[in-house]
Amino acid sequence: MAASGKPLQPIIIKRVKKGGHGAHGGAWKIAYADFVTAMMAFFLLMWLLGSTTEGDRKGIADYFNQPLKVMLFGGPGSGGATSILQGGGEDLTKSVGEVASGDVEEKVRELGAQLARAEAIRLDKQRIATLRDKLENIINVNPKLAEFKNQIRMEMVQDGLNIQIVDEQNRPMFDTGSALLKPYTRDILRAIAQALAEVDNRISLTGHTDATPYGSGERAYSNWELSADRANATRRELVAAGLPEGKLARVVGMADKQLLFPDNPYDPRNRRISILVLTREAEERMTKSLEAADTVSDPQQAPQAIEGAAAGGKPAAAR
Repeated sequence: MAASGKPLQPIIIKRVKKGGHGAHGGAWKIAYADFVTAMMAFFLLMWLLGSTTEGDRKGIADYFNQPLKVMLFGGPGSGGATSILQGGGEDLTKSVGEVASGDVEEKVRELGAQLARAEAIRLDKQRIATLRDKLENIINVNPKLAEFKNQIRMEMVQDGLNIQIVDEQNRPMFDTGSALLKPYTRDILRAIAQALAEVDNRISLTGHTDATPYGSGERAYSNWELSADRANATRRELVAAGLPEGKLARVVGMADKQLLFPDNPYDPRNRRISILVLTREAEERMTKSLEAADTVSDPQQAPQAIEGAAAGGKPAAAR
């Protein structure tokens, strides 16, 4: 206490502690990195612009403006000028100049034709497969036809739907040694004709025999005549049942040259009638083949197939 009787005021001493500067943030490093990246991109852009031609730059600009048009048709600026990478346009195999738009349009037309043809082939096969299902249903639901189900064979082959009506030992399709149809064979053919009339595809008829020879010699009535006669008898029955005549593309007799059972050439099931529902592609091939056969100067070089009915003597051995 002071002499005057007043209390003494406390003495406060302030000491300032000296130290280093506070830490700065790292945001400037990010900004600097962005700046360097931008400058690098800028210099790369300038270098690319300086190393390409005017045609290349115009082509790049056109592509990003109208990419589909440039891709399909090319045109001025789509790679026409000389550049580091030669060529351009649609055809990269060209070393000079751009592809003419007419060439590209022709390629587009060809591609369109190929796609259309592929679609037509697909629809054609689908239509024939539907026909097979329909015939199978007709045979199954018809008691008269179901009885002969084992003699009716259907399979999809490369050229279309092959329907084969085969003989059995105790149930032949024709009278012995002739082209006269049995009544139940007529029923089968009428049902098939009604189904075939509903499709646009043309058909090929082929008659077949087994390998049993005739004893009357080579110049008399033979398996060739018999198979051709039976094919034509089938044709007449199908037409009478409603099949348009114009749907018949070919009627041939093959004798015993295409046996169903080659290991057993005398098997009665080799005697059969084949009704081939042709695909459009197979029909085109057949037409070209027949046209080529017409140009053969030597008749002996033509296929040994007898088309149409053939007349002759009586057979010495029954079929």
